[in-house]
Amino acid sequence: MEKIVFISGATSGFGKACALRFAKQGYDVIITGRRKERLEELKNLIESTCRQKVLPLCFDVQKRKDVFNHINNMPDAWKHINVLINNSGLAAGRDLFDEADLDDWDIMIDTNVKGLLYVSKALMPFLIASKGHIINMGSIAGKEVYERGNAYCASKFAVDAISKSMRLDLLRHQIRVTNISPGAADTEFSLVRFKGDEEKANAMYKGYKPLTAEDIAELCYYVTSLPSHICINELEVTCLAQANTYTTLKSY
Repeated sequence: MEKIVFISGATSGFGKACALRFAKQGYDVIITGRRKERLEELKNLIESTCRQKVLPLCFDVQKRKDVFNHINNMPDAWKHINVLINNSGLAAGRDLFDEADLDDWDIMIDTNVKGLLYVSKALMPFLIASKGHIINMGSIAGKEVYERGNAYCASKFAVDAISKSMRLDLLRHQIRVTNISPGAADTEFSLVRFKGDEEKANAMYKGYKPLTAEDIAELCYYVTSLPSHICINELEVTCLAQANTYTTLKSY
């Protein structure tokens, strides 16, 4: 039976890189996201270069009914899911607490926390059946707060707590759970955070070499490739220049 990986937020960044990495290793891939055109482009790329099957599902993880409808209505052949990568997430704004936009707070909590819970819950019967592996995409911002991080940090602290809870609650099903916490990575993350302001987004990575999406995809594949009795519970990773959430050595 072919192995199947389910990746939320696969239209760019970590999710797209993970889809390509797992497909290269012989996995069939379920990719989800809100941008249908990008899902189709990734589907075509994987099918043409990796010769693996791809199932694109276009939905917003914030919308509980849509999540469950799309997952429950997948063809039976796609329900033997071996790996779930909960990658959907974003930062919106970087403002002081008293100046922050409430809509930004809502979208971060609804996507980073509730979306992860919805997708995981909807897929749980399939993951239990396969004794699967769940990878939650956290952040070093879920380990240590930084100025102007407020709700984003809170959402990633929640991912850390959910991952620990999953590890305990799903132990009886022999499901592996890994929380991967990256530091600064050069993806669309900052462009989304600064709402399309390329100058501000690019400034975040000036003077040092950040992580890439491919770096994180490699780690995601690595933790799933270990013998089944091994579970890497947590993996915190930064580029060499970054010591923590607020200390970065630039121009080295």
